[in-house]
Amino acid sequence: MSDERRQARWENRTEAPLGVASLLYLTAYAVLVLASGLPRGWRGVCLAVLLAAWAAFAVDYAVRWRLSGQGPRFVRTHWLDTLVLLLPLLRPLRVVHVYEAVQRRRGRPRLTLHARVVAYAGLSALLLGFTGALAVYQHEHAAQGATIRTFGDAVWWTAATLSTVGYGDVAPVTPVGRLIAVGVMLGGLALLGAVTGSFSSWLLQVFAREDPKDDERPPGR
Repeated sequence: MSDERRQARWENRTEAPLGVASLLYLTAYAVLVLASGLPRGWRGVCLAVLLAAWAAFAVDYAVRWRLSGQGPRFVRTHWLDTLVLLLPLLRPLRVVHVYEAVQRRRGRPRLTLHARVVAYAGLSALLLGFTGALAVYQHEHAAQGATIRTFGDAVWWTAATLSTVGYGDVAPVTPVGRLIAVGVMLGGLALLGAVTGSFSSWLLQVFAREDPKDDERPPGR
């Protein structure tokens, strides 16, 4: 069996478990950030869930590296997976892989595939927005001179940033908060590009099939 087939089988088998691990990771992180009076024992449970989920991500990354047969080149060719391993909160950006898979498809346009990209991107935008709001709230709400004081402020800021509107009424003031802002901006652009690119690709395929070729048109037209 080729390396690509073995890697594809591994990814198919681990997609659902890693999805559950991602939700557990996000839930544990949200509890740690939002539940300020959390008992010490529960904090330990949340930290254990975070570490266990990250360990699952690391194992998946190592196995796919080994199955790829690419050696160190795997880090460069799978830069998004590497970034997600270092920052698990960015896992929603893996929807870009779905978009790339659709772009590689040839032949008859299939609305279901393109619609799936749009649906995944919408869900990923919600998840990325929620995680971005959590992260920026964690580092901003107690900072001196901060304008993001509540989680509601963080959600509002994240929505404005992801949508590339950027009202500017609230903004991060800490170095980490501004770094998170850069990540949210880049994530919003990537997801927006996946949606618009997939929709445009589907329209072009439909128009290409509906318009007759020049050599097939009747004479005199």
